Amino acid sequence: MKNRHLSPIAASAIALLVAGQTAMAADVTINLGYAAAEGSSYAVLANKFEELAEEYSGGSIDVKVRCCGQLMGEDEAFKAMQLGTVDMHIITGNNVSPHFPLMDAFVLPYIFDDKDHAYTVLEGEVGQDIATTLQEATSVHLLTYGFVGDRDFYNSRNAITSMADMQGLKVRVPKNQVMIDTFTEFGAAPIPLPWADTPTALQTGTVEGADNGTSFIKSQKFYEIMPYFTALEHFVYFSPLFASDRMMAKLDDDQKDAVLRAARDAGIYQKEEMSRQVGEIRAFLTGEGGMTTTEFDRTDFIAAGQRVQDRYAADKGEAFTAVVAAIRAASN
Repeated sequence: MKNRHLSPIAASAIALLVAGQTAMAADVTINLGYAAAEGSSYAVLANKFEELAEEYSGGSIDVKVRCCGQLMGEDEAFKAMQLGTVDMHIITGNNVSPHFPLMDAFVLPYIFDDKDHAYTVLEGEVGQDIATTLQEATSVHLLTYGFVGDRDFYNSRNAITSMADMQGLKVRVPKNQVMIDTFTEFGAAPIPLPWADTPTALQTGTVEGADNGTSFIKSQKFYEIMPYFTALEHFVYFSPLFASDRMMAKLDDDQKDAVLRAARDAGIYQKEEMSRQVGEIRAFLTGEGGMTTTEFDRTDFIAAGQRVQDRYAADKGEAFTAVVAAIRAASN
């Protein structure tokens, strides 16, 4: 009968191998970027994900949050995740559309009746199908949609009481064709600019107005240079947490479960926290922040938004039309 005892050398080699495998599983660092300021809704999502991913993984994952465009801007981040040069990034939905055109269905003006409608769509079958299709088409993982907010409008020229007040107004818009076409339909003069160039353009008068999520107007201190505020509610915005396929492939099964669970729970936390904050921030902007707001008539804005919806539904192909139809069918 052969001796079943391992030699000291063999035992040491196995011990080193096991230790090396354990170290590999424990030595995962995730760089998570976002381009907004630290006080924005992006920070709420990123910081909570960092906390939960490290907790749920038992410390085997170290998340390093890079705010304020330290990694890169949103226009470049999605492509970088496709290439595997960025681990994770938070990107607002309209900046994903150039890489995945179906996302524009969610960008369409007044496509959602209210926030309940938006969450029903994004957290339900439609949102899951979009996430699956995006991963198949781009290899980028959409981990959570998170909070849904409104892009509030602000400008330096005049109060907005009706769509006629938009005529000729130079409005900064992201490089998204739906948003460009929408403001054109409103009668404004849209000027596409990347986010990094927006503060300077507003300060110098290159543009006279813009829209952003409510928290961004405060965190960027736009209320200091833009006197007029309008809760136009023409576009919703959501800023999903994305991950590269290369990063996800580095994780063992337990770590992957921890990341997915942390993303889900961080998204729920962001939704609850930012929903609570929006009213407070709007009150600040039109109170202590000094911005002026007036009653206004949405009728013409909604009609213009419907025209944009119908054109895109007719021109963008069957898959896009099907998503728009599914969104409309989920309406309350």
